[in-house]
Amino acid sequence: MPKSKSGAARGSEDGSRGLAEWEKSAPRLPKYEEVRPTGSVQPQDHEVQEGQLEQAREAKRHIGVVSATFLIVNRVIGTGIFATPGAILALSGSVGLSLFIWVAGMLIAAAGTAVYLEFGTAIPKNGGEKNYLEYVFRKPKFLTTSLYTGYVVLLGWASGNSVIFGEYILHAANVEVNRWNQRGIGLACITAAFLIHGTALKWGIRFQNLLGMIKVVIILIIVVAGWVALAGHLKLPDDRKPHNFTNAFEGTTGSAYGVVTALYNVIWSYIGYSNANYALSETKNPIRTLKIAAPMAIAVISVFYMFVNIAYFAAVPKDEILAARRLVAASLFRNVFGGTAERALSVFVSLSAFGNVLSVIFSQGRLVQELGREGVLPFSRFFASNRPFNAPLAGLFEHWLVSVIIMLAPPPGDAYDFILNLISYPLAIVNTFVAAGLLHLYLNRKEWNWNPPITATMPVVIFFMLSNIYLVAAPFVPPENGQNIYKTLPYWIHCVVGFGIIAAGAVYWLVWAVILPRIGGYELVREMTVDEIDGWESSVFAKRAVGSGRR
Repeated sequence: MPKSKSGAARGSEDGSRGLAEWEKSAPRLPKYEEVRPTGSVQPQDHEVQEGQLEQAREAKRHIGVVSATFLIVNRVIGTGIFATPGAILALSGSVGLSLFIWVAGMLIAAAGTAVYLEFGTAIPKNGGEKNYLEYVFRKPKFLTTSLYTGYVVLLGWASGNSVIFGEYILHAANVEVNRWNQRGIGLACITAAFLIHGTALKWGIRFQNLLGMIKVVIILIIVVAGWVALAGHLKLPDDRKPHNFTNAFEGTTGSAYGVVTALYNVIWSYIGYSNANYALSETKNPIRTLKIAAPMAIAVISVFYMFVNIAYFAAVPKDEILAARRLVAASLFRNVFGGTAERALSVFVSLSAFGNVLSVIFSQGRLVQELGREGVLPFSRFFASNRPFNAPLAGLFEHWLVSVIIMLAPPPGDAYDFILNLISYPLAIVNTFVAAGLLHLYLNRKEWNWNPPITATMPVVIFFMLSNIYLVAAPFVPPENGQNIYKTLPYWIHCVVGFGIIAAGAVYWLVWAVILPRIGGYELVREMTVDEIDGWESSVFAKRAVGSGRR
């Protein structure tokens, strides 16, 4: 089948040139059989049709620097910075060590941003790490894509912040939180996000940007509250005022399980630095936009996070932080501004959670859609479609469904921690291979002709890879002194389930791409189609009898 036109018409000259150079100079992916759809088109008609398709593609590019920045901000600033500091303090044992763990998480996030920035500017297309893993790890055929499919399809990323949305809304209303009212409100949250992005895409992005601005304002208010607390203006008796910085390392535990689980909480709070990479086909001037948006968003968020943690420790006594757990931000506002302000903050935090759910379902729906476009999923045409609202409604629905199941299934008390770790753990596995793939490109730069617009540098890539290997291995070390983060679940449950999710992709590959073709005497052949709504190419796999040759 003839290749589609150069990306020069699909976006800005800067972004398309990077894609065109990659397609021309880099080693090609294994050449799956591409079959031209039946029918013929006259040259004049073909040119008119291509022009119309290019216009359709251009119409899909509605993400600029501001929207790309808020895609990252909304994804990163969810509820982690409001809900995890208590757990991090409990696992580390001291204020000093918990702050060092936040610094370590910040460095890992910065390294990850650099790695994804290099890959994103080299391959500026929708799909994120799916594209990067497929580019490097090419054999056995289809295995990488299938493994990644299990990771994308079976994880409900939006579930964690939906749960916290329910908790903070109930806290603001002075209603006792229980398993079902919390999750019922969380279900309403994720359903609203699904419907907004599935039926009104542009308005969803505008609303998402507005919530991103509100988040920044909330963070700034918390930072100012911390300064007020440091000046000694607290609504607490003198004997209750915190002195957390006096003996900052008192109570440090430092066990491997405690540190790594605390680090997972920090990483959960930073998840999303690669969020703009998932929608680069919908981004104006993608290379330039990503160069600006990703570093700026992560740098600002990192500074905010450190100031917010200092504010918590300045305003809330250590024992109260441990007791408040996921409501530590509410405790800060109560101690600085009083009870009314505490309930107001709970509303603001719930809005932050909703903004995160909007951002998560926006990107994850596109990953499901991209897998549909690749023809990997069952009913791929359905998942690849933008019908009927010119938005990936089917991909969004798949993520909504899995998130709802994960949100409702865990036992009360362990739901949030299990969801947090279940999402963070497989991400560490994926990031290990992403970093290893980039390191391989560095070591074979000439052979692969790897010269992207931005380079993360080898020390940064090695640091990112080693830190993620540690995050994969350390959780198997048994916890000490009752440090198991779960009340009823075994400490290793998220590790086993995480590996199981990725292994499910391997089982799918074995059945779909190996066993069934051998039994049926056929091979998988990729057929390319073009969607008349958005002009994007899709692929489906047809079965061709072995030895029948190219059609």
